[in-house]
Amino acid sequence: MTLAQRALERLQAWPDLMAGPASCGTGRALRSVRDEIVHFHSARDVDLHLTRRAIQRFHYDLAGSSAIHLVPGSCWVTVHLDCEADIDLLLSLVSIALKAHQTRTAGEERGLAGCNFHRVTVLPRDAVAGG
Repeated sequence: MTLAQRALERLQAWPDLMAGPASCGTGRALRSVRDEIVHFHSARDVDLHLTRRAIQRFHYDLAGSSAIHLVPGSCWVTVHLDCEADIDLLLSLVSIALKAHQTRTAGEERGLAGCNFHRVTVLPRDAVAGG
């Protein structure tokens, strides 16, 4: 079982999330009553729909993680799953995303431009670290 499959299995047990096809056309999605929250695109790459406010609030922490990839102007972040700790990170961020979507104001942008699929190239961590 891949890391993404393990994460999907764990998240499908959450009562606030429902599974279905991803609106981008690639992979599976988990959605809340209001919005799509997570897209599972491959065995290791997951897009997470945060609000702009949540991304701004946690920007430095997100940018400091080798598992997280930010796209300027996007309400989505890409999480690259390389180990079990990345699954735990994803689950924590999904919890933040659910809370952010529940408290989102009516006028706040919903990320309708779509997820980051095909907008992010993820390199293996050891290639990034130079080794």
